[in-house]
Amino acid sequence: MKLKNTELLRDKALINGQWVVAKSGQTFDVVNPYDAEVIVALPEMGEADTKAAIAAADMAKKAWADRDGTERKTIIDKWAQLIEDNMQDLMIILTTEQGKPLAQAKGEYEYSLNRMSFMAGEALRVHGQTLQSISPDKRSIVVRQPFGVTAGVAPWNFPASTVLNKIVAAIAAGNTMILKPAQDTPLTALAIAYLGEEAGLPKGVLNVVLADQPKAIGTELTTNPIVRKFSFTGSTVIGKLLYAQCASTVKNVALELGGNSPLIVYPDADIDAAAAQSAGMKFTNCGQICVNINRFFVHEDVYDEFVTKIVAHAKAHVLGSGLEAKTTMGPMINEKGVAKVEDLVADAIAKGAKVETGGQRNAAGELFYEPTILTNMSTDMRMYREEIFGPVAAIYKFKSDEEVIKMANDTEYGLAAYFFTRDLSRAWKVSYALESGTVGVNIAGGFGGGPFGGYKESGVGREQGRVAALDAWC
Repeated sequence: MKLKNTELLRDKALINGQWVVAKSGQTFDVVNPYDAEVIVALPEMGEADTKAAIAAADMAKKAWADRDGTERKTIIDKWAQLIEDNMQDLMIILTTEQGKPLAQAKGEYEYSLNRMSFMAGEALRVHGQTLQSISPDKRSIVVRQPFGVTAGVAPWNFPASTVLNKIVAAIAAGNTMILKPAQDTPLTALAIAYLGEEAGLPKGVLNVVLADQPKAIGTELTTNPIVRKFSFTGSTVIGKLLYAQCASTVKNVALELGGNSPLIVYPDADIDAAAAQSAGMKFTNCGQICVNINRFFVHEDVYDEFVTKIVAHAKAHVLGSGLEAKTTMGPMINEKGVAKVEDLVADAIAKGAKVETGGQRNAAGELFYEPTILTNMSTDMRMYREEIFGPVAAIYKFKSDEEVIKMANDTEYGLAAYFFTRDLSRAWKVSYALESGTVGVNIAGGFGGGPFGGYKESGVGREQGRVAALDAWC
């Protein structure tokens, strides 16, 4: 890995302003998913290391909370500038450990810089309000105060944006944090933390603990009474486990979990736009996105036209190393992810699905799965219920509005939903009918600055956006 700033590639964890190894002396390897090459060995940490990080965050919390918002804003602004100054190196690190093409890595950082700028401004607005009391001679004063010590556990699919969304919002509000990045993609988080230290974060404000086997870390973060806020982005299965553990100390919890997002294409839709945008969303990052489209519901009148157009988009992708400019799709994250996609596709085919394109691994490498379009889908297939998290578009046919709304909501998840229509009345009606934390109308992805979170088993609480940015961390 050729970097201009070699300091960005860290091989230690960060606790109390010091770059440290695990107390056990054990390590684990971070591997490039493109060619299985070991990038670096990192500390395999456990309970004792996590306790040390919590103690450091606890020691630092009062001084950081007492800092004026202007001081916190200045540090975050400088941090963002350092990220921008080191953008090319950060993109290379992210692509090398995660696999997505450089252009997508750049887009992730650009989004994150936008969020950092917003949260830096929010550091100036950790205020409350004065309310009229029921008694005419009294007033109620509402204030926002940081929790103190917080914890964040981030996923591997967006190792920059999910990390920065958590730590910058928490720190802007006056909290300290212990971050546990995903074991597949910890190098991005470490580089970000290094630049935070360079920007002037006091020791103990941000601590990063690492492990390939994270159970001990997770248990300590969820059960230690010093940690008062716990934020997790990841699978519903793991989220439920961590949620239950947090109950032992009644922590404030934010969970952003799995999804089974529908896309509805109505007969009056702009089919070109629907096919292009949904294909762009589906195959970005190999489909490994929590809000990605899992079920494509297309009206029977435009079904064939839509299928023809989305197949063309799928076939246009170039698979290869994310470091090569021509690549539009890199490898999936690991063998487990590819095997799951293979199992789901095999189940669908066995039950009558037709492969329009793809449907197999690609010669580009062991972790490459071809952009796939499946038609003749039915509700008895596993793919209808289970999150694919891979580059497979499963297309179902529908006849009526009532039928498709019922199908779209027929899931225990509710993270995101999308639909395309030119009918304004339908747009309003369907927006409210879909049981989803976020709804895109005539757009697939590209959400703005609103609060983010899910319905049902897709999560608890809201983060990001003007409405939830401070409330989530105070």
